[in-house]
Amino acid sequence: MSKVEMYTKGYCPYCHRAKALLAQKGVEYTEYAIDKHPELRDEMIRRANGGWTVPQIFIDDFHVGGCDDMILLDTQDKLDALLNQ
Repeated sequence: MSKVEMYTKGYCPYCHRAKALLAQKGVEYTEYAIDKHPELRDEMIRRANGGWTVPQIFIDDFHVGGCDDMILLDTQDKLDALLNQ
């Protein structure tokens, strides 16, 4: 199973939707709540090549992008392959 990491904020509806999709697939992930740990924001932006909105999602250090990007991968039947590497 791949290592999934997600930078989030508690009040973000896109974060909740991304977490729901991963839960539906039974995927465990590491969550970095940048609203509770603002010191992680700069790390997120660096890892996401300037991406500053949440969520920022990584699968085995591959930058997926945000929630819509992950949903697009799922509709293209590409997400499961990334998750099961």
